[in-house]
Amino acid sequence: MSAIAEARAQTAPSTGQCVAISSAAAPDLVAGRRAFFTYRDLGVTKGSQGRIRAQVTAGRDGMTEPTGWHVHLCDGQFVYILNGWVTLEFADRTVTLRAGDSAFIPGGTPHNETGASENFELLEVSVPAEMGTRPCDPPDARA
Repeated sequence: MSAIAEARAQTAPSTGQCVAISSAAAPDLVAGRRAFFTYRDLGVTKGSQGRIRAQVTAGRDGMTEPTGWHVHLCDGQFVYILNGWVTLEFADRTVTLRAGDSAFIPGGTPHNETGASENFELLEVSVPAEMGTRPCDPPDARA
C-alpha cells in the first residue's frame, strides 16, 4: 500500500474523521453556486465527517456578473485570496481583497461579490461543510 493510500486509510476512532489528501495533479472539480466559477473540492468534507468544507474557487474569465446580495446558511465562511482580487460589498463597506488577504464572514451576513480579476482564485473554508446560499435584499445602507 502506498504512503498516500495508507494515510487515507487512517481514521480517528472517536470521531470517524480521517486524513484527507487532495492532489493538484488530479483535482476533484465539483458543482458550485456560480456558473462562472470553478470549484475544486479538497476532501475536507469527507475527512471531517461533514464538520468543515474546504475548496478552491477560481474565476474562469473573471466575474461575468455580480453574485447579487445573498447570505450563506452556515456558522461561518473563511476566504483567503490565493491569486488576483475580488471585490465584496457588505452593509457597512466595500472591500477589495487581493492575494494574501483574507476575510471571515459570519453565517447569515448579507454580502455581494461585485467583481474579480481574470486570475481570481481563493481558498474557502466553511463550517459546517453543508452550506446553503439564499438571495436577500440589500441592507438598508445599500438599498
